[in-house]
Amino acid sequence: MPDRNDLTRRVRRYAQVSTAMGGLAARLAGSRYLGLKLDRPRHAADLKASLGAIKGPLMKVAQLLATLPDALPHEYADELATLQSNAPPMGWPFVKRRMASELGEDWQAKFKSFSREAAHAASLGQVHRAVGLDGTDLACKLQYPDMDSAVEADLQQLKIVLAIFERYDRSIDTGEVQKELAARLREELDYRREAAHMRLFRAMLKDESGVHVPEYVPKLSTRRLLTMTWLEGQSFVDAAAEGSLAARNQIARNMFRAWYVPFYYYGVIHGDPHLGNYTVRRDHSINLLDYGCIRVFPPPFVRGVIDLYHALDRDDEELAISAYETWGFTSLSRAMIAALNRWARYVYEPLLENRERRIQEHGSGAYGREVAETVHADIRRLGGVKPPREFVFMDRAAVGLGSVFLRLKAEINWHRMFHELIADFDEKALAKRQKQALAAAGVKD
Repeated sequence: MPDRNDLTRRVRRYAQVSTAMGGLAARLAGSRYLGLKLDRPRHAADLKASLGAIKGPLMKVAQLLATLPDALPHEYADELATLQSNAPPMGWPFVKRRMASELGEDWQAKFKSFSREAAHAASLGQVHRAVGLDGTDLACKLQYPDMDSAVEADLQQLKIVLAIFERYDRSIDTGEVQKELAARLREELDYRREAAHMRLFRAMLKDESGVHVPEYVPKLSTRRLLTMTWLEGQSFVDAAAEGSLAARNQIARNMFRAWYVPFYYYGVIHGDPHLGNYTVRRDHSINLLDYGCIRVFPPPFVRGVIDLYHALDRDDEELAISAYETWGFTSLSRAMIAALNRWARYVYEPLLENRERRIQEHGSGAYGREVAETVHADIRRLGGVKPPREFVFMDRAAVGLGSVFLRLKAEINWHRMFHELIADFDEKALAKRQKQALAAAGVKD
């Protein structure tokens, strides 16, 4: 049971969210049910501003929806996609109070310098540049106050929203989706856990010259303050816009390795391929900056991903069924398998073709939006499906990375890179590597 202070904070949070969202929801309802004209670009901008002002997990959920194909009209997706990395920051008086609560009243004496202005502001906290007493450039990620209460209050709101969504559209059973989002959001509040994830990724990617992971600074960190080495780099958006095709291709290769070396070798995936979570160096290598949303998968799940690839490559329906069952899908009809395979074939298509190509060669708009719309309609017609928890962030990573590669306009042989990773796949070897790596990094899964 929450204590009285927690309960008070949650009640305050309910009121804050309701006030911020009420007018926007009314305008949307008026458009849908009363035929009132809705200025979508303005409404989307207002929604972004409201979510940015209240901060917290609703921002993160909104950003997640912005990466899912066909989940939102493009006006909303375009606005919300920028929300997480460009949230309005808290001011210096707030920063001083929060830093004192984490490192003590003499906290400024523990740094050579500490920037008053936030370098980045996101959903759960903001990042300040600093310099350690030994001259090391640092990044200090400071959590906003009362985030525990905000998360619990917002998760209750999310449950209500998803329940309403299901009454409107029964194609997707959102029960496991809600549980997975809740688990990951609660984990993101514990910066000591994120520090362990950072150690894990430094170990898993130690041989990847194209990927850089910050180093954790424990003496300047707490559960709500995470200090790490600062990694210099250009924003991904600028690098994608200014780079030559050769540069963009190299960035794409490094991104592919950053996400899928951990997955196929260790069963670990970064669940948040948001543009604000990495920067690009002059040599086109990348800095991977955020480790709050990390998912560890049982080795059979990884085998299922590879099995589905082979099933699509060979038109082997029985192997496809086995792969879906390995993931946790149940009671799938042949028609439902066919619908799911249409989406899977779209995601796997670049891996199936042994040639240089763009990640998407047909359609327009967000990655997968047009295909997702038709698949969604078929799933609804067939009675709906219940995605297993593990599937949520695996699918998000695939779609999110697809969107990144689409923005890069990269033209590379995805098939060859994929086969380099799975050529010697051994489920037992992966299980052993995973156990050792998690234990060494101090990750409790």
